[in-house]
Amino acid sequence: MRLVFAGTPSVAVPPLERLLRSGHEVVAVVTRPDAPAGRGRKLQRSPVGEVADAHGIEVLTPAKAGDPEFLARLAALAPDLAPVVAYGGLIPPSALEVPRLGWVNLHFSLLPAWRGAAPVQHAILHGDELTGAAVFQLEKGLDTGPVFGQLTEVIRPDDTAGALLERLSEAGAELLAQVVDGIAAGALQAVPQPADGVSLAPKLTAEDAHLDWSVPAFAVDRRIRACTPAPGAWTTFRGDRVKIGAVRTAPDAERLEPGELRVERKRILVGTATDPVVLGEVVPPGKKAMPATDWARGARPEPGERFE
Repeated sequence: MRLVFAGTPSVAVPPLERLLRSGHEVVAVVTRPDAPAGRGRKLQRSPVGEVADAHGIEVLTPAKAGDPEFLARLAALAPDLAPVVAYGGLIPPSALEVPRLGWVNLHFSLLPAWRGAAPVQHAILHGDELTGAAVFQLEKGLDTGPVFGQLTEVIRPDDTAGALLERLSEAGAELLAQVVDGIAAGALQAVPQPADGVSLAPKLTAEDAHLDWSVPAFAVDRRIRACTPAPGAWTTFRGDRVKIGAVRTAPDAERLEPGELRVERKRILVGTATDPVVLGEVVPPGKKAMPATDWARGARPEPGERFE
């Protein structure tokens, strides 16, 4: 089949590379426009766009997928099917109608759970033990289309959103390729999503990543892992924003007030509503990530000082 692939970040790269090996023809890639990146703020191609360039595949970067010029080029390419993975933009009905067999989306949740932009982050944040990926027929509603296939993945106790998403991207690449093969053979029938079990997963904002030390230790841990690597969990110390890496619970330590810091020889503790947690890495303003013990040697928290 003739495929037009839509995707933008690095998580969409394994699915694209798998389709390039599938025997189907990827005639073009649709990705978000080049964006400023790095200290020099130079325009940079998306990870998916870079892979397409390396393979000599046409790259389309419409500001909106409903732009007339884009729709005309999409129609001229005459795709049979358009697989989508983390494209990052709305696919309007005018574009959905162009491919002969429509668009199929690889989504990183067990639909209808966690429809939206941040399914992996919300699964970790809410303490789910199991997640997965689903390939469904894209339609006008938010991740509401019928499902062609899915897989499951256990959420490990130390999983960050980045680590879990990386595993789901690799496993989901194979699932997507199998669904594309099945559609090409006329052997797959999409199944409507159940009406029960719907939950929404909006994008996590910087404010969502602000740590609340007055909640139990497990909730602090979940929020940090859900916000790693982006938007990055943070707190404030002496009025400055400090990013916080992975923590672990310290049930052997004496209770501390929420946010209260205690400097020990080999570890730095922070109080929560339950047991304290041991800080892992800390990123002070304008600096790189460092072990919490190194940060404390420079910051020298006074007894009773707190994260806010």
